[in-house]
Amino acid sequence: MKIATFNINGIKARAQALPDWLDEAQPDVALLQEIKSVDEAFPRELFEERGYNVETHGQKSFNGVAILSKYPLEDVTRGLPGDDSDAQARWIEATVVNERAVRICGLYLPNGNPAPGPKYDYKLAWMKRLKARAQELMASEEIALMAGDYNVIPQPEDAARPEAWVEDALHLPQTRAAFQEIVNLGFTEAFRARNQAPGQYSFWDYQAGAWQRNDGIRIDHFLLTPQAADLLTDCQIDAHVRDREKPSDHVPVWIELDA
Repeated sequence: MKIATFNINGIKARAQALPDWLDEAQPDVALLQEIKSVDEAFPRELFEERGYNVETHGQKSFNGVAILSKYPLEDVTRGLPGDDSDAQARWIEATVVNERAVRICGLYLPNGNPAPGPKYDYKLAWMKRLKARAQELMASEEIALMAGDYNVIPQPEDAARPEAWVEDALHLPQTRAAFQEIVNLGFTEAFRARNQAPGQYSFWDYQAGAWQRNDGIRIDHFLLTPQAADLLTDCQIDAHVRDREKPSDHVPVWIELDA
């Protein structure tokens, strides 16, 4: 089973680029972030005609997450538990039913800038709720994963110029520590489990020729429960997608599970 995550930075802006990539890469499941669309306006037909089941958790002009799956989706839930007042559309999960059932959680973790400040407080509170959900996934002992745009640069080697991010919410010590606390529950960070090389990024800013200079950061991650990690056969970044017409500032990251 090929599962991808892709922050598309607006479904309207990526109405051609996203289907083109799906046709080329043929993921069985795609987790999307920043769809920037209410559910009713999401162009489901673009994906249904390609054989995908579509589930969205949208929000007007901001945020928004979605799951596209060539397999049936069951037990779909929207919104990260732990704060009923949180109106931001950043979490969706469902069970993908194939030969094995896989619980798939798609997330768009808050950016948190400027830090310090209310936005950073929200980020850290959201990560605390994420840890609580991660603990539940661990306790369930099911094949499960949490994937998406984490807005976390885990290690200095995950940035071309780590010194430029020292005071950024994506790389502050509290951010990295909160991420590591989740990993330490027993999750496998799929990309680093398969690839230790530096210079591997999933985001390049639109400004100052960042893509052309490979001045990127790696902030899109897969965290796998041990039951999912046992099935992991590959994890790659489709960096070439960034070089196409009207690209997102992120590129797809994907894994292969023997499932």
